[in-house]
Amino acid sequence: MEAIVKKRIKQVIKGDQDAFGEIVEIYKNSVYQLCFRMLGNRHEAEDMAQEAFIRAYVNIHTFNQDLKFSTWLFRIATNLCIDRIRKKKPDYYLDAEVAGTEGLTMYSQIPDKTPLPENEVESLELHETIQMEILKLPEKYRSAIVLKYIEELSLNEISEILDLPLGTVKTRIHRGREALRQQLQYV
Repeated sequence: MEAIVKKRIKQVIKGDQDAFGEIVEIYKNSVYQLCFRMLGNRHEAEDMAQEAFIRAYVNIHTFNQDLKFSTWLFRIATNLCIDRIRKKKPDYYLDAEVAGTEGLTMYSQIPDKTPLPENEVESLELHETIQMEILKLPEKYRSAIVLKYIEELSLNEISEILDLPLGTVKTRIHRGREALRQQLQYV
């Protein structure tokens, strides 16, 4: 599929706008899913996915055709999502100590959810819970966790997308997993 995409990219650079439409069709679902996992909001994810394709189209001439297009596109989408997250920082953090207590954090304030007996419903709730907990991670860990476990990208691809050294990516994935593990203990 990468060969087809690269052929379409050459056509786009020559001025064929329809060729970019084919590229959008190929990647629209995966870019949307990445944005949704990062932002947790359908409308924001749609906006960011659309913006990612617009930026990719406008900057297609800067794409290094020796690399994978999907990595470049995911990097654009990830950066847009990170910028969006930074613009809407929460007023509180789960690590913050609860006022008037000694050592209790906001983690202790998350209510328990009683699982329903049906396995299918439990599975859906678990996925929703994990998604909600991922959204509570700091953006630097969230992006690494989403790219690794949701998008199932290799460490090298994540390193390229986030423009970070491989060791930093490994550290962020490890710390993100640990933070998720702590958060999930209270759910």
